[in-house]
Amino acid sequence: MSQEVKDIFLLGELFTKVQLQPVFEDGKTFVDCTPLSSLSSVLQRYDTEKGKHGFDLKTFILQNFELPGEAGLYTSDALRPIINHLELLWDELTRQPVAVSNSLIPLPFPYIVPGGRFREIYYWDSYFTMLGLQVSGRVELIKNMVDNFSYLIDHIGYIPNGNRSYFLGRSQPPFYACMVQLLSEEIGKNNLVAYLPQLEKEYNFWMKGIKTLGKDCTSVSRVVFLQEGEVLNRYWDESPTPRPESYREDVELAKDASDPELLFRNLRAACESGWDFSSRWFTNQKDFSTIHTTAIIPVDLNCLLLNLETTLAEASRLVGNIAAEEKFIVAADKRKAAINKYCWNESIGCYVDYDHEERRQKESLTLATVYPLFFKIASNEQAAAVSKILKEKFLGSGGLRTTTINTGQQWDSPNGWAPLHWLAVKGLLNYGLDILAKDIAMRWMDANERVYRNTGKMMEKYNVEATNLEAGGGEYPAQDGFGWTNGVYLKLHTLFNLSTKQ
Repeated sequence: MSQEVKDIFLLGELFTKVQLQPVFEDGKTFVDCTPLSSLSSVLQRYDTEKGKHGFDLKTFILQNFELPGEAGLYTSDALRPIINHLELLWDELTRQPVAVSNSLIPLPFPYIVPGGRFREIYYWDSYFTMLGLQVSGRVELIKNMVDNFSYLIDHIGYIPNGNRSYFLGRSQPPFYACMVQLLSEEIGKNNLVAYLPQLEKEYNFWMKGIKTLGKDCTSVSRVVFLQEGEVLNRYWDESPTPRPESYREDVELAKDASDPELLFRNLRAACESGWDFSSRWFTNQKDFSTIHTTAIIPVDLNCLLLNLETTLAEASRLVGNIAAEEKFIVAADKRKAAINKYCWNESIGCYVDYDHEERRQKESLTLATVYPLFFKIASNEQAAAVSKILKEKFLGSGGLRTTTINTGQQWDSPNGWAPLHWLAVKGLLNYGLDILAKDIAMRWMDANERVYRNTGKMMEKYNVEATNLEAGGGEYPAQDGFGWTNGVYLKLHTLFNLSTKQ
C-alpha cells in the first residue's frame, strides 16, 4: 500500500473485512474514523498481525483509529419551550473550520451539521436549515454556508453530497440557487452577481454532456435526450461500486443481481436524490433490488434546475449580459414545457416522475408533486388538482406522507420529512390555497412538538400516521438534532405568526 493512500475505503482487504463482519453496526462509523498513524503503516501492522493466534479485528481497529463523535448530542430539557431549544441548538450544531486527517473535506467557514451520525455539512439539508437561521437572524452564518458551497464548486467543480471524500462522485438536489436567493433576501438582489460564476459552474455540472446528446446518444451523465428532442435531467453518480459508508448493505443487496455495477450506480444515484431510499426509484414498488434511479426523470430535480436557469437569467440581467439572460430564459421556458409534458398526469391530477427508458410515466405518487407549486411552474388548475391529491392521498394526522405506500423504506409512508413540508406549504400558499397549507403546517408542527415533549429531541423524520410512534425504515436508527427539522419548524412558526408554544 503506497503512502499516497488517504482514504479508509481504499484499504482493500482491511476495509472490506471491517465493513462486512461488521465491526461497527453503522458502516458510516469506520469511514468517519481518524487513523492514529498513516494508513500505510496501519495496513502494514494489519498484514503483520492478522495471522497471529487470537487476533481480533475490532480490537485492532480500536487500537489504530479514533472513533468519530456524534454531532449535536447534548442534554436537553423538554420543559424548555421548543423555540428556545431550537435557538440553543444552532450553537450545538455549528462546526468551525478545522484541519483534519480523516475523510472530512475541510471548509473555510463555520457551518451547521444536521446532527447524530451526520457529522458533516449536507448539500440540500442546508437550504432548509438556512430557513431557520434566517428566522434567528443569523445572516452571517447563512453567508458562511453559501460561501462554503461556493468554495466546493470552485475547488471540486460541484457541491458533493456532503463534505466527505467518500461522497465525491455525486451531488444532491441542487438548492444552491435557492440558498443564494435566500441570502439575497437579507442583503439585496445584487448579491446574485457575486455568486454568478459559481451559479454558472453549478449549471455546467448538471448539464455536462449535453452537446453529445442526440438520437444515437440519449443519455450522458445527468442529462437525457427525450423522444421529441427535449433535454431533461436525472440523478447520477460517477462510480458503479458499493458505497463505502454502506458497503455491507450494498454488497448484500447485489448478491443475486445480474448486473451488480448497474445496481450500485442506481443506489448511488438515489443517494444523490436525497430520497435514499424510496419506492419511487423501484421498478417493482415492493422490491428494493429493482431500483433503477438512472432511468427516471424526477420532477423535483427538473424544477430545481428550472429555478437555477431563472436565477442565472436574473443574475445575467443584473450584470448587463442580455444574451446570457435570453439564453437562460429560453432554457427555463423549454424545461417548463417539458416538465408539464412528461411529468404532469392529467388523469390523476398530479405531477409524477417519467421513466425515459420505458417511455412512460411512473405510477408512484410522491410528494415531489409539490415542487412545481413551490417554483410556480403549475397552472392554477394544476395546483388545485395537486391540493386535492394532497388532501385525499397524503395527509395524515401528523402531516404529509412522503409516498402513498408503505414499503419499509424511510422515504415512503408513513414517514414525513421537514423539507417536503416546507415545499408543500409554501407551494400551496403561492396559489392562494391557504386553508390546506395552514392545516398541513399545524399538523406537522404538532407532531414535532409531541415528540419534543416526550423526548426533548427534534428528529430527522416523523411518523405522520401514528404520531405516538417513532419513524422507521432506513439504514440507520432515527437521528436527532436535527438541522432541517429545526429550520422548517422555525420558518413555519414565523410564517403563521404563532405564539411561542411548548
